[in-house]
Amino acid sequence: MNDRNEKIRNLLVPILSVVIGLLLGAIIMLAFGYNPVTGYSSMLDAALGTKRGMGETLRQATPLIFTALGFSVANSAGFFNIGLSGQALCGWIVSIWAALAFPDLPKVVLLPLVVILGALAGAIAAAIPGLLRAFFGTSEVIVTIMMNYILLYSSTFMLQDVMPESFRSSLDSTVPIPEGASLRLPWLTQFFAGSRVSSGLFLALVMLVVVWFLMKKTTLGYEIRSVGLNPFASEYAGMSSKRTIVLSMVISGALAGLGGVVEGLGTYHNFFVQTASLSIGFDGMAVSLLGGGTSIGILLSALLFSILKIGGLGMQTVAEVPFEIVNVSIALIIFFVGINFVIRLGLAKLWPDKKQVEIVETLETPSDQSQEGGEL
Repeated sequence: MNDRNEKIRNLLVPILSVVIGLLLGAIIMLAFGYNPVTGYSSMLDAALGTKRGMGETLRQATPLIFTALGFSVANSAGFFNIGLSGQALCGWIVSIWAALAFPDLPKVVLLPLVVILGALAGAIAAAIPGLLRAFFGTSEVIVTIMMNYILLYSSTFMLQDVMPESFRSSLDSTVPIPEGASLRLPWLTQFFAGSRVSSGLFLALVMLVVVWFLMKKTTLGYEIRSVGLNPFASEYAGMSSKRTIVLSMVISGALAGLGGVVEGLGTYHNFFVQTASLSIGFDGMAVSLLGGGTSIGILLSALLFSILKIGGLGMQTVAEVPFEIVNVSIALIIFFVGINFVIRLGLAKLWPDKKQVEIVETLETPSDQSQEGGEL
């Protein structure tokens, strides 16, 4: 019964975070003279009201699933991988570069090749902070933040000064990739009325299952979780914390790299100069936190964030609500996820655990009796 109550509480925390965030977003709309009912209804209509809207919602959710999974793996090992944006960017540019370098390869060879190379690029980018943390004790937070900027400006340099001129349509973007490297499926595009949803969605669903199996059913997953809980006890038990640290960061980076791959090969079909870090990296962190790091939670959270992002455009055009208010609602949801202990405290007050109450009463009773005995 105790475990059941705890599971219910764990489920209620993200739900209440979303509800409170949306309610406060509605209050902000009212404060600035906008109708929240019209705003949220236009949001749902834009994201889910048409086949194209649903396709774009699924398209937006796909890279978020990859980056959220990447964050959850690193987080399970006790690390805060903030470099997901840079790692996704590596996957994007490397997959596009490889696709343009081998345009004549058959699709059955070219597509798996460029996807794997993109994942490897993300893994290598994440291995650097992993090695520094494992062998030198450096903070992965600082290193990954700085690497986001290093990789961002390096990608621009590679596009403008390293890539062959035949790969570029201008100094700001590459030419489109060959058809053999595209993740889009004609029947899927037609079904969703011309949206940019691609087969990357199916790959994301597969990776949800793979990561769940890795973390719950394999020795490596057990070691990652053990190191995250107590690295010293894990070392004492014979596990190599250094090896586990590096492997968890490599897996995290590979997943983030796949997020960049589906952006390049599925959504845009080219690479272009990025003026800021990819938003899918930071949004993926929020998706993972809201989903509690679980596969099903990440799937649902990614869909929610995608609805907010795609639907926010509908709020602008239909309800004339500024997109910034949508971002405020997302920020509020993340805020309440971050302070979930407040929600847990409120739930504990409203819904106390009977077993804990009995333990407290048992502990208090002897002291009361001894005090009475002393007075006598």
